[in-house]
Amino acid sequence: MATSFIQLVSILEYCENNMNKFDINKVKNYILQTSQESRIYLGADSERSQHDKIWWADYTVAIVVHIDGKHGCKIFGYHVRERDYDQKKNRPNIRLMTEVYKVSEIYLELKDVIEDRHVEIHLDLNPQECYASNQVVQQAIGYIRGTCDVEALIKPDAFAASYAADRLKFILNQ
Repeated sequence: MATSFIQLVSILEYCENNMNKFDINKVKNYILQTSQESRIYLGADSERSQHDKIWWADYTVAIVVHIDGKHGCKIFGYHVRERDYDQKKNRPNIRLMTEVYKVSEIYLELKDVIEDRHVEIHLDLNPQECYASNQVVQQAIGYIRGTCDVEALIKPDAFAASYAADRLKFILNQ
């Protein structure tokens, strides 16, 4: 599924390292111009890195508009670096929940234009106990259910987070 999804991507729009440049109204206008059959997928990804002995988290949020639910996609998104306050690398709870907060914030900003469409929120969390992201799965799903009234999808079904946001991050860092 991931390979075919990536092949569908026809246009990529992004804003690099500054959310103030990210124009949510451009996204809203684009969605309003598409048919009701268009599907919206929201996802976020993050990566931890150390610079000058300080830990940072690079967050990437992707908004995938699957045109008519069967044609190509248009991806909007942004990338931002913020301080990472997780004390232990193997317990990335704060960073992972910040991903969840960012994707729910985008959902709430788009809510007025996506209400009557198929919408999915994808979280880059793995339910298997051998992964650190397992520690926040229930908390994250509950947060999305409570704030967005949407049932969040996690790996392996979370392609907007696992592939789209991850690929967007790679493109932004070129």
